[in-house]
Amino acid sequence: MSAPKNAPNPDTATAATATATATAPTIVLVGHGMVGQRFLEALAERGVTERARVVVLCEEPRPAYDRVQLTSYFAGRAPEDLSLVEDGFMARHGIELHLGDPAEHIDRAARTVTARSGLTVGYDTLVLATGSYPFVPPVPGKDSRGCFVYRTIEDLLAIEEYAGNCSSGTVVGGGLLGLEAAGALKGLGLTTHIVEFNPRLMALQVDEGGGAALRRTVEDMGLIVHTGVGGKEITADADGAVTAMALSDGSSIDTDLVVFSAGVRPRDQLARDCGLTVGERGGVAVDERCRTSDPAVYAIGECALAADGRVYGLVAPGYEMAQVAADDIAETSAAGEGGFTGADTSTKLKLLGVDVASFGDAHGTAEGCLDVVYSDSRAGVYKKLVIGADGALLGGVLVGDAEAYGMLRPLTGSVPPVAPEQLVLPAGLGAPAAIGPSALPDEAVICNCHNVTKGAIRAAVTEHRCTTVPEVKKCTKAGTGCGSCVKALTTLVNDELEASGVSVDKGLCGCFSYTRAELYEIVRTLRITSYAALLDSHGREEARSGDGCEVCKPTVASIIASLAPTVGASGYVLDGEQAALQDTNDHFLANLQRNGSYSIVPRIPGGEITPEKLIVIGEVARDFGLYTKITGGQRIDLFGARVDQLPQIWARLVDAGFESGHAYGKALRTVKSCVGQTWCRYGVQDSVRMAIDLELRYRGLRSPHKLKSAVSGCARECAEARGKDFGVIATSNGWNLYVGGNGGADPRHADLLAQALDDEQLIRLIDRFLMFYIRTADRLERTSAWLERIEGGLDHVRDVVVDDSLGLCAELEALMAEHVAGYRDEWAETLEDPERLRRFVSFVNAPGAPDPTVRFVPERDQMKPDLTILSGPGIPVRTLEGTASR
Repeated sequence: MSAPKNAPNPDTATAATATATATAPTIVLVGHGMVGQRFLEALAERGVTERARVVVLCEEPRPAYDRVQLTSYFAGRAPEDLSLVEDGFMARHGIELHLGDPAEHIDRAARTVTARSGLTVGYDTLVLATGSYPFVPPVPGKDSRGCFVYRTIEDLLAIEEYAGNCSSGTVVGGGLLGLEAAGALKGLGLTTHIVEFNPRLMALQVDEGGGAALRRTVEDMGLIVHTGVGGKEITADADGAVTAMALSDGSSIDTDLVVFSAGVRPRDQLARDCGLTVGERGGVAVDERCRTSDPAVYAIGECALAADGRVYGLVAPGYEMAQVAADDIAETSAAGEGGFTGADTSTKLKLLGVDVASFGDAHGTAEGCLDVVYSDSRAGVYKKLVIGADGALLGGVLVGDAEAYGMLRPLTGSVPPVAPEQLVLPAGLGAPAAIGPSALPDEAVICNCHNVTKGAIRAAVTEHRCTTVPEVKKCTKAGTGCGSCVKALTTLVNDELEASGVSVDKGLCGCFSYTRAELYEIVRTLRITSYAALLDSHGREEARSGDGCEVCKPTVASIIASLAPTVGASGYVLDGEQAALQDTNDHFLANLQRNGSYSIVPRIPGGEITPEKLIVIGEVARDFGLYTKITGGQRIDLFGARVDQLPQIWARLVDAGFESGHAYGKALRTVKSCVGQTWCRYGVQDSVRMAIDLELRYRGLRSPHKLKSAVSGCARECAEARGKDFGVIATSNGWNLYVGGNGGADPRHADLLAQALDDEQLIRLIDRFLMFYIRTADRLERTSAWLERIEGGLDHVRDVVVDDSLGLCAELEALMAEHVAGYRDEWAETLEDPERLRRFVSFVNAPGAPDPTVRFVPERDQMKPDLTILSGPGIPVRTLEGTASR
């Protein structure tokens, strides 16, 4: 491999300039974002960093970070958690990184770059990766105090600090980043408006139907959407702070904060200033090898106008350009080998918790194409496939349920192996088993971020001898971008290993070669009551007598807890060895919150509560200064308790007749209900009574994942029973039982298991269903995923729990009966035992001392966490309240 091309003319270099030498040519990278880092990795992979000096001029004060996951900062991720730079990467490859020192001038004649600090670096090859800048519409008042853009970590820190004194905010722009910004403002507790000039949200990615489904879902979350209008003027008070925004339709929004997220523009000013060719609408013009009009200068990523005349604002095309440029600089590309002539702009994102995906010809512009559409406005699901005249899949839009994206996108351009309508029907509505990634052709692209095909993944297993998913990731980079392909990647790797005759280790973890279901049978059959005994007798040889791992310890703890009455173990999860095995929340029988405080969730069976108990909850919240919230699960959650306050709070609640709602455990959470026939003129059964009976029967039942249920008193389904793990809907002929549903990130309608049941039949079938699920499910597997994974699916489950095809029903019923008989409220037991109460302290060496880092600030007559948003050596600690300290 040769050194980089285009060596500088020695006559133009000066002694005062840091220039390249004959033995160490210099590559200067301007910009260190996601694409810039990928370029550096590509240089290192090709050995260029061993032969050349590499200098990076970075404007931001931190190395490259994952801008795609920027909003996850508001979910608790620290800025350093977003870093894309592996520890020691720069030093290992001898790369000189200058943070907070952007390039300000390029002298192409002298082949030098001058940074803001005055540093001047000579180059043999210059690579521009300057990215883009946010477009701020020319709205009067746009420079008022309280106006921000949403692009960098520093932008987020500024927004977070300013929002501490605001009650409302407005996002200008309803595209990808605009919805991310709106979610951030909502998460900060602001009443949030979205202003979008186009007639629908995400106009570039989704069609009218998808936009309507997305809007309904966004508005259901409490955000206020204004489409088809633009901002006309921002008004400010006497101090210059934002107070309102006037819209183009004559209306006005009262707002304390404005975030502009109305698109981006290529950052090409450096190129313009030094005379490089720039597109009419922006972007540094490059050829298919990413070379600019100066052969010594390359441009990659969002600042580049590609050879096909487009500027790509997605990370995947930028990664591809980075690799093409690195190939050209390293002279590793074969003669005539294709460069970057365009990219797949398919997108799959989770915006405000909603899956949104588009691929191929999503808007159906091809002549003669037809649409296949599935829409469920109640569930917020919209799916459209565009089918060509020859039956080929041309593209599609998925909103609310994008599970099939990883399979559909690689099929683009080919005729699907099944009828198109079967590809959009959701599970539970008659769709056949989904076709898997192994059915795709080898040329199908599995990882769009790094352009990795199915054939490359197979080759990693068969040719490069990779035997695990992490090894394949390292070999191909598949799954290391946005992560949407990891599920398909795992399936392909395992299928390829099995096809090659390699035994695929399906063990729970490095400590056990057994699956969770197998460990359940071992514990039940041999009546094993401790984790240590199970590890020593059935763990892998190298793990025996060890401490175990964070995967198997809580899993085994859950198994033993669910079988405690049967095997003779203590049913109290914090007794003896069990205490050390639990997940974080179980350690203190409460949910850990963002600022280190805990929540208290008393059980309210069926959502029914007396005025006296309501008063007790109010008094407890008032006396302990807790934040109160009525949830969608028909409970009242109390937030903000210190760990040392938990026993005091629960003592009062238990005295009033409350018990643990198990919101902290993988167990039954709630059984929702409507008011049923008792009050509602449409009700045909007593849904409240049934919900209470079910919740009291299954309370405390430990399972592989949380369990939720609901009972609706008629077919109007007000309790949303078909979105639950097990749901009951009343009819005039009895109860209908649905199973395997869930809402959340991957919503699924529950399937009808049995109908026209009386009370006794209903409870018997639920007993069997739950115990069969607990017996056979994988670790952290919801009933919805279990029902789709288990061989035979719903039909098999119906055969087992309804028709008793395996002869297990009596045993399943006995297991549930033992659970019901052995139930004890965990908090009542805790309060009765002084020894158990000893764990509820903030500091072991100072039991009476509260944690000083748990702080709160007032908001809407309640309080919220006062969080540190940025701190470090020599940096003042900034909190949401706006205070600063050293």
